[in-house]
Amino acid sequence: MAELTEKLKKEIIEVLNLEDLETDDIENNAPLFGDGLGLDSIDALELIVLLEKNYGIKLEDPKEGKNVFYSVQAMADYIEKNQKN
Repeated sequence: MAELTEKLKKEIIEVLNLEDLETDDIENNAPLFGDGLGLDSIDALELIVLLEKNYGIKLEDPKEGKNVFYSVQAMADYIEKNQKN
């Protein structure tokens, strides 16, 4: 799981062009939106694309996204449960 969270942090930094951040700057359980990283709805769309492209996971229910994208750890947990091998 630690490998997956580290990989997700790198992908988030790359996809969202957060060049001023390092993976160590993102805590696994810190919120990605609001007071955490401060991501917005456009960033959420990018994260949805990242899940589909890199992990083959399509979010069917938009309401589900709020929980899935709460933190890096929440994303990793969701990927572990839903990724098609």
